[in-house]
Amino acid sequence: MFIHNLNPVIINFGFLEVRWYSLAYIVGIFLGFYYAKYLIKKYWVEEKINIQNLDNFLIYLILGIIFGGRIGYILFYNFNYYSHNPIEILFLWQGGMSFHGGAIGVFIASIIFAKKNKIKIFVLTDIIVCVASIGIFLGRIANFINGELYGKKTFSDYGVIFPKVDMEPRHPSQLYEAMLEGLILFLLLNIILKYKKKLFNGELSCYFLIFYSVFRIISEMFREPDKHIGYIIFNLSLGTCISICFLIFGIIAFRIIKDESYRKIN
Repeated sequence: MFIHNLNPVIINFGFLEVRWYSLAYIVGIFLGFYYAKYLIKKYWVEEKINIQNLDNFLIYLILGIIFGGRIGYILFYNFNYYSHNPIEILFLWQGGMSFHGGAIGVFIASIIFAKKNKIKIFVLTDIIVCVASIGIFLGRIANFINGELYGKKTFSDYGVIFPKVDMEPRHPSQLYEAMLEGLILFLLLNIILKYKKKLFNGELSCYFLIFYSVFRIISEMFREPDKHIGYIIFNLSLGTCISICFLIFGIIAFRIIKDESYRKIN
């Protein structure tokens, strides 16, 4: 039985703390960005994307993640608290980011950048989703180190005790999500990219929405819902409800984009 006593702070300079959570975002963004450049040179050569110009997208990406993730968390999960403590909206180092909000933020940022630089929007989003799971994996590991987003109680031997919560063993749901939404999703999309002969623009993006949502729904079964929210309906957490919406949207988008792509070919 593992007792969680990990320190969320890597280095403390007194006036400045370097946290695993912040490092996960920084490393995830830059690893994903450079891997994206590799994928463009290998699989999207015909799109003639200017690699140097793509460096400017990093700013759009970071802003999309931060603003989308933070606003999403505030609106979806903790609006009442932040409406009474607005200054804490700026305290990003304390955590409080929503994946679903971040995804929406990145999509909006991608639309703006794609139109400005005359890049096909779904080509850009397909590239992004192939690398996004790198950041998701590292982010979930950071959640585990922080001792947040812990799982439900369990009697299994692989349960983890989070002393800041209670002394009951719980599912390390953060690690489940790191494996499903991070590692496995990354492998799935990159295997599809490598071996599927014909991919229409936007296909990988739809796969990402579908697979991520399925994996998130599975993970939510083991994850303790937010105390101030609890279950929404039919014993489903808010994360599950939002993921179901994303899943439905992904399936519908797949059908629409596929039909549109087929009509253009014929």
